[in-house]
Amino acid sequence: MSKKSENLHDADEWADRIRDASSGSDAQAVRKLVSDIYRAAQDELDEKRAQAEYEREE
Repeated sequence: MSKKSENLHDADEWADRIRDASSGSDAQAVRKLVSDIYRAAQDELDEKRAQAEYEREE
């Protein structure tokens, strides 16, 4: 699976979770979703930074 199609699949999963959280009233589920989104974004940024640093060192 290409990175682009993998990202689209991930986006579908996030969209499903957002739909579920917004239709329910479970505050804990919403907080977990926000936390997961934040963690995923930080992981992606860390990966991009590491790749950029690796390329600078090459």
